[in-house]
Amino acid sequence: MSLPESQAEVAAFLSRLTGAAPVETHISAVFLGGDVAYKLKKAVHPSFLDFSTLAAREHFCRREFALNAPAAPGLYRDVVAIVRRPDGGLALDAPGEVLDWVVRMARVPGEDFLDRIAARGGLTPALLDAVADAIAGYHAALPPRRDLDHAAALGAIVAGNIVAARDAALPEGPIARWDQAIRALIGARAPRLAARVAAGFVRRAHGDLHLGNLCLWQGRPVPFDALEFDESLAVIDLGYDLAFLLMDLEHSAGRAAANRVLNRYLARTGDWDLPGLLPIFLSLRAMVRAHIQAVRGMGADAVSYLAAAAAYLAPPPPFVLALGGLPGVGKSTLARALAPGLGAAPGAVILRSDEIRKRQHGAAPEQRLPEPAYGAAANQAVADELLDAAGRVAGGGHSVVADATFLDPALRAALAGRAVSLGLPFAGAWLAAPLAVLEARIAGRAGDASDADLAVLRRAAATDPGPGTWRVVAAEQAESAIAVLRAMLPVGAGT
Repeated sequence: MSLPESQAEVAAFLSRLTGAAPVETHISAVFLGGDVAYKLKKAVHPSFLDFSTLAAREHFCRREFALNAPAAPGLYRDVVAIVRRPDGGLALDAPGEVLDWVVRMARVPGEDFLDRIAARGGLTPALLDAVADAIAGYHAALPPRRDLDHAAALGAIVAGNIVAARDAALPEGPIARWDQAIRALIGARAPRLAARVAAGFVRRAHGDLHLGNLCLWQGRPVPFDALEFDESLAVIDLGYDLAFLLMDLEHSAGRAAANRVLNRYLARTGDWDLPGLLPIFLSLRAMVRAHIQAVRGMGADAVSYLAAAAAYLAPPPPFVLALGGLPGVGKSTLARALAPGLGAAPGAVILRSDEIRKRQHGAAPEQRLPEPAYGAAANQAVADELLDAAGRVAGGGHSVVADATFLDPALRAALAGRAVSLGLPFAGAWLAAPLAVLEARIAGRAGDASDADLAVLRRAAATDPGPGTWRVVAAEQAESAIAVLRAMLPVGAGT
């Protein structure tokens, strides 16, 4: 990964300036100073990009800055020239002959990159939620692109990965089987893919959104290093953009981490059609990582990712599980514990009525809402979206855990009917615990999406309709409740 000889003088200057040798990839070199970093694009021309000319390197430095600076103000500082002064010496941003260009950035401590945080087990629930919030906000700011043949574009990405996989000497049998399976699934999902374009979910996105391209900046996670050199790999479905992170989380930090980010992202965006396309998106991302790891000489990793690429294309059948009960009974805690191990990767989608309500009112999940947000019309809007989302998620092939009080028997019946209309298994659980336990749990809540207080709990308890036809599950002890709930699910529902 050495720099081309034509850039040796520039590299020596940057090393003297920063006091260190660069950190290199196959297409760039980053020189790290005390509080600054200089990113130099290598004068190379591999099959997928051309940085060989000075004009190209200037263009792509400026493109990188334009794409990344809005997401992380202050992290990306500017684009500067390295020049030869009239006296023959080299300088930054001074009069003279331009020799090369660099992106000047603030230096981020190594321990603040999310791949490093994941490696040391530091991806807390709060940080995962913040990551999902950051990506949802980043995606929301991007303008839609409606000029893409989505299925054809994915087919081209598949073709590029087949070439790369063969060049990396991955085994031909799995490559050929993957090629056939993913093309078949893309064909079957072509109408849904076209609908995504029409609905505005295809945008000029990050393109390379894995853990290593997220860092903590000014106390919050931000994406950086968006792919600047190939629009065909960056004008993509937002779900495909997110899928790289989900796949990376599953393999680096476990499925629970990936499931939490997925569910937080969906709670913030309401993109209920995204999960149905995750088998395609996750599989593609795993194949990308497989041939990259093979080229790096990490054969065991490459084989693991190749197997994952195939497994993502064969998800278990979906089902709908509903968790009802009084406020404080533990519905959300049990849903979070169950979801990662249920259904297609990275686990079941949790449809939490409290989070739906907050998004409908333009609020973050933890932000309290005023009393009118809980009126009859608002309650009906939440119920309507919960039913619609359950149908779209489960109908797209992804399992659902619906989390609401379900005090209204009509809503229970409607959700069960929605599952039956799709030909899917349904199970309803009525969680129960002593009122004193519920009161203690609510009194101890902090930073939760539920606004229910003790007064709300007592009013609900006074009108408790009981379990009806749903199975009563004692929820005072989480472990025993989880065991009962798992036993209610279809055979093969878990991972």
